[in-house]
Amino acid sequence: MGKELMHSALILVDIQNDFCPGGALAVQEGDKVVEVVNTLMPVFPFVLATQDWHPSNHISFKEQGGIWPPHCVQNSYGAELHPALNQEAIDLYFHKAFKANNDSYSGFDGVDANGRSLNDVLKAEKIKTVYMTGLATDYCVKETALDALKNGFEVFLVTDAIRAVNVNEGDGEKALQEVKKSGARLISSNELIKMSKTARAFGD
Repeated sequence: MGKELMHSALILVDIQNDFCPGGALAVQEGDKVVEVVNTLMPVFPFVLATQDWHPSNHISFKEQGGIWPPHCVQNSYGAELHPALNQEAIDLYFHKAFKANNDSYSGFDGVDANGRSLNDVLKAEKIKTVYMTGLATDYCVKETALDALKNGFEVFLVTDAIRAVNVNEGDGEKALQEVKKSGARLISSNELIKMSKTARAFGD
């Protein structure tokens, strides 16, 4: 790990079974991010994962007047992280949208097992830069990135480690442009790994 990543965290946004092919709210090629994320985790000192953690009567579900089919219901298979994801490399997990009448796309509204917010944990760990991966680009990834910027973090979106729902054609690209306009930067996993290797080669 180079100095560039010393005060950085990798955030895995909602890489859950229900958002992958075969799931209740599947993102096209959502499972394709897993291999990329597994490759990235070893180069980071701190890895965090967020999860939608909905009660069965959650406000976002169509039966309750929401726009989505039931998904990521607490303690269900669909709410679990993708089985191919290297969970041993994940330091902390944050559950979000776990109250029936409260919806949220942003990981910054989630809490860990000790009730700490994502923002509190990142600040306590002296994290300055966050790298975003996961699902979906046009919803939870976008909102988590925007909240990270609002909270003063430098933000990178790893472009080949995210996928979009694209309810409307082009939603994913629009989301990328929105976060970029707000101050985030885009990077590929190869660029990120190359940066880390270069830093090590120079003794950082």
